[in-house]
Amino acid sequence: MTDRLIPALLLSTTVLAGLTACGDNSQDNTAKTSDTAPKTEAVVAQMPIGINVAAMTATVKPGDDFYAYANGEWMKTTEIPADRSSTGAFLVAFQETEKHKTSLIAELVKAEHATGSDAARIANFYKAYTDTAAIDAAGMKPAEADLARYETIASKQDLSAVLGQNLRADVDPLNATDFYTENLFGIFVTQGLATPGEVLPYFLQGGLGLPEREYYLSADPKMVEIRTAYRAYIEALLKDAGISDAATRADRIFALEHKIASAHASRADSEDFTKAAAVWSRADFDAKAPGIDWTAFLGAAQLSEQPKFAAYHGAAMTGLSALVASEPLDAWKDWLVFHHINSHADVLPSTIDNTAFAFNGTKLSGTPEQRSRDKRALAALDEYLGDAVGQAYAEQYFPASAKAEVSTMVDNIVLAFGKRVAALDWMDPATKKEALAKVNTMAVGVGYPEKWRNYDAYTVSPTNAYANAINGEKVEYAHQLAKIGKPMDKGEWWMTPQVVNAVNLPVQNALNFPAGILQPPFFDAKADAAYNYGAIGAVIGHEISHSFDNNGAAFDSTGAMRNWWTPADFAQFAKQGEALAKQFDAYAPFPDLHVNGKLTLGENIADVAGLAAAYDAYHASLQGKEAPVIGGFTGDQRFFIGFAQTWATKMRDEALRARVATDGHAPGMYRALTVRNLDAWYTAFDVQPGDKLYLAPEDRVKIW
Repeated sequence: MTDRLIPALLLSTTVLAGLTACGDNSQDNTAKTSDTAPKTEAVVAQMPIGINVAAMTATVKPGDDFYAYANGEWMKTTEIPADRSSTGAFLVAFQETEKHKTSLIAELVKAEHATGSDAARIANFYKAYTDTAAIDAAGMKPAEADLARYETIASKQDLSAVLGQNLRADVDPLNATDFYTENLFGIFVTQGLATPGEVLPYFLQGGLGLPEREYYLSADPKMVEIRTAYRAYIEALLKDAGISDAATRADRIFALEHKIASAHASRADSEDFTKAAAVWSRADFDAKAPGIDWTAFLGAAQLSEQPKFAAYHGAAMTGLSALVASEPLDAWKDWLVFHHINSHADVLPSTIDNTAFAFNGTKLSGTPEQRSRDKRALAALDEYLGDAVGQAYAEQYFPASAKAEVSTMVDNIVLAFGKRVAALDWMDPATKKEALAKVNTMAVGVGYPEKWRNYDAYTVSPTNAYANAINGEKVEYAHQLAKIGKPMDKGEWWMTPQVVNAVNLPVQNALNFPAGILQPPFFDAKADAAYNYGAIGAVIGHEISHSFDNNGAAFDSTGAMRNWWTPADFAQFAKQGEALAKQFDAYAPFPDLHVNGKLTLGENIADVAGLAAAYDAYHASLQGKEAPVIGGFTGDQRFFIGFAQTWATKMRDEALRARVATDGHAPGMYRALTVRNLDAWYTAFDVQPGDKLYLAPEDRVKIW
C-alpha cells in the first residue's frame, strides 16, 4: 500500500485526472459587484435560510458546545448507513451525485454506441463489473496468467523485473484506500520538489496491506488486534483463491510485511518536505539502494531511459531494496500472489470479494455491509473512466450559472485572502511580496476541466471485469509516464468533476473545485450569501489557505519548493501553528486516544485561515449594508452555523480510531470548533469567559 505522501503534494479538503487549461485569476481579482450585490428584503424573505434548523439543538449554549448547538438533533436522529463507516455532509452530497450518476449510466447502458467511443467503454465496463454470475463462473481463470508470473520467479533478477512490471502510478492518493499494494514502490508524476518546471516520477514507499507502518509496529492493543485479524485474513484469502499451504504462506507474508513496515519512513518524516526533495540519478539507485537489480526493474517499468527521479522516500527505498536481497524468494512470491488477489478482489469470485470486505471494510472500518454491486460499479467507473463519466455528468448536472456564481465567490475570497496578507503587521515586506505573488498567480478550476482525458488506448470488455481492471491500470500508468520530461501543466486536474471534494496543488499553485462539492449542503444557489460563504466559502478559503499552511508555505508562486521566509517571519508563523496544534491535542474522542495536533496541523491552519477569509469576503459582498435577519438568525450566525453544519460527522468507532491514528484531517466534529479562533464568532453568539469553548483574545490563533 503506497504510503500517504500526497496529502502533502495534493492538499485536500476532506479525507474522501484530467487535463485542463484553467483560467488564471491573477489578471482580475476584483470583486464582481454585479453578481454579489446584496439581495433586496423582498427577495431575502423568499430565500431558503440555508442552514438546517431542524438539525440544531437550540437549548445547548453555543459557547459550551457549538458543534452540538449546530448539529445536536442531527447527531441524535441520524443513522450511519449499513454500508458505510461514517456519514455527514459529504455523504449527503455524495449520495445526490450517486443518484445522478445512476441515472446517467443507466441510460448509457441501455443505448447503442459506436465501437471505441467513451460511451461504449462506460457501458461495457459497467456490464462486466455488475455481472457477478460471469465473474463467479470464471473463477480464478482470468488471473491465472498473472499469478503464474510470480511462480516462475527463480532469481533476484527475475524478482526485480516483476516488481518493475507491477509498478503503477498513484493517481488517486486522496481515496480512502491506496492504489496498488502489489509492489514495493509506487510512482507519482508531477513537478519535482527540487526541479522547478520539470516533471519527474516520484518514487514512493509501498508494499503494505494495512494502512500504514504503525499498524505493524504499534504496541497499542487495538493495533495488535488488527494485526492478528490481518494475519488470519491473509490465510483466508489464499484459501479462497485455491492457493495451497495457505497457513505457511500467510506466516511468510505477514513476517515480510512487518519488515517492510520497519523500513518505511514514519508519517512525520513522510510529510516533511525538507527530507523528501532528493533527486536521484540512475547511478544513485545502485549506490544508495543496493539489493534490487535496478537495470531489470527500471527496464520492466519502462523507465530505463529516465535520467533522474524524485526520491521522495529515499531512506525507505534503501531499506526496502535491502529486503529484496535478504529475504527468501518464496516469501516474495507468496507476497506478490496475495497482494495481487487482494488488490483485485472486487473483480474476482464473490467468495474472495466477501472475504476481502470482511477485513478491509468491517474489521478496519466497522462497516457492517458491503455496498451493492451497482453502486460499487459507479465507484469503479470513477477510478478507471473518471473523466469520461465526469464529462457526461458536468454537461447534465452542473449548469453554467452555478459555475459562474462559484467562480465569483472564489474571486472574492482570493481577494479577501490577499487583503489579509497585505494587512499583516508581523511579516517582513520581502516575505509579504512573495506571499502576494503566490495569491495573485493562483490558477483556479471550478466544476470541471477545460480539456478532457482521451481514453482511446483503453480497450474495455463487456464480459471480463478482471481484464478491464488490469488494462485500466496499464493505460493509466502509460498516461502518467507520458507526462515525464514535459513542461508542467499548471491546469492539470487531479480530481474528476463528480468527486465531492476539493484540492490544492502546491507544485502547480492551483486549486480544483469539482462540481460534486458545488451542491447542497455545501452550496445552494437559492440560499442567501451568509450560508453559502460559511459553507462552500469556507471550503474555498480552506483550499486557498493550503498554499500557506505548514506544508504549502514551503512552495513559492511557481510551485518550486523554496524558502521565501525571513527567520523572524517563520518563527511567528510556527508559533501560531504550535498554539493551534495544542488546541487540537486537547480533543479526545476516546479516553485513550487524542487528536494529533501536529499531524492535523496543515488542515487546521487551512480551516482557520480559510474561515477568516470567507468571513471577510461575505462581509465585502454586503457592500456596507447590514445583513438581514432570516428565521431569527443574524447573517453572522447563519455564516458560522453553516460552517459547523458542513462538518456534521458520525463515525463508527473503528473508523474514528483509524482517522485519529493515521489521517492528517481531524474528525469533523472538531474541525467545526475552528470558530473558537475568530473574534466575530464570540460577538455573534455572545460567548463569554466561563463558557467551555471560550478562548482569551490572546489565545485565539490568527494565521494569515
